[in-house]
Amino acid sequence: MTPRDDSESSGPRRSRWSDLERPPLNAAAVRRALMREGGLWREVDVVQRTGSTNSDLVARAAEGRLREGVVLVAEEQTAARGRLDRQWVAPARSGLFFSVLLRPGDGVPMERWGWLPLLTGVAVATGLARAGGVDTALKWPNDVLVTVGGEERKAGGILAEAAGDGGVVVGVGVNVSLRADELPVPTAGSLALAGAVSTDRDPLLRAVLRGLEDWYGRWRAAGGDAGACGLQEAYAAGCATLGRVVRAELPGDRALVGEAVAVDGDGRLILATEAGVQEPVGAGDIVHLRAG
Repeated sequence: MTPRDDSESSGPRRSRWSDLERPPLNAAAVRRALMREGGLWREVDVVQRTGSTNSDLVARAAEGRLREGVVLVAEEQTAARGRLDRQWVAPARSGLFFSVLLRPGDGVPMERWGWLPLLTGVAVATGLARAGGVDTALKWPNDVLVTVGGEERKAGGILAEAAGDGGVVVGVGVNVSLRADELPVPTAGSLALAGAVSTDRDPLLRAVLRGLEDWYGRWRAAGGDAGACGLQEAYAAGCATLGRVVRAELPGDRALVGEAVAVDGDGRLILATEAGVQEPVGAGDIVHLRAG
């Protein structure tokens, strides 16, 4: 399976400069900035349009052993997915939509791979803060939050999927320049609406991928031990879920309410319930109810 670009889509062909407020990414400049001898990123592709960058990389990995460090960026996605198969909709060139292929198997036990979306979240949040000048926070396990008009809004999400033999594809979607009338739902936000100093996607993408390379390298060098490499502490410092009373909507139509008190060494959210029990949550949807 290969990504589609505008030349393969139906309907009239659009100029890549059709929206001057949203110029295309400079693929050559991104490659020059990220691809280096001994670095993680070995291949960086930018396509005009595809269904889902995650689906594309998962399919390519299934066809043969695709090397670690492949990055696929799309200017527009027509079938983007979030967690629980939720749809992600955004205008062309209005955000960062990309996926990366990682192979943490050598030296990192599989039980620690649950840290990959959290690790990516730290890289995304810090990269956006540095290059965009916007305050961000993380909602466990995979949402990137911004503040718009005093309200907490979701501006991005992260989706990790198994890919081929020992691979993991991690996808990122971030709303960068969406205006209020373009938001898919009232609870969504964007960097622009949050008052970002810059919405230039080239430096934003470079900052996020450099941060991801750095944290992934530290985490792998520590054998996936998030405490030893500082990842656990960094995630906790930027996690808006901790200290909140939340409802965890769990598989099997179960729900658990409690105060989020910690993220443990396996990346699980620890809830302190009214029964005085600390319950680990490894998967589920989290709803913030009120401040702790």
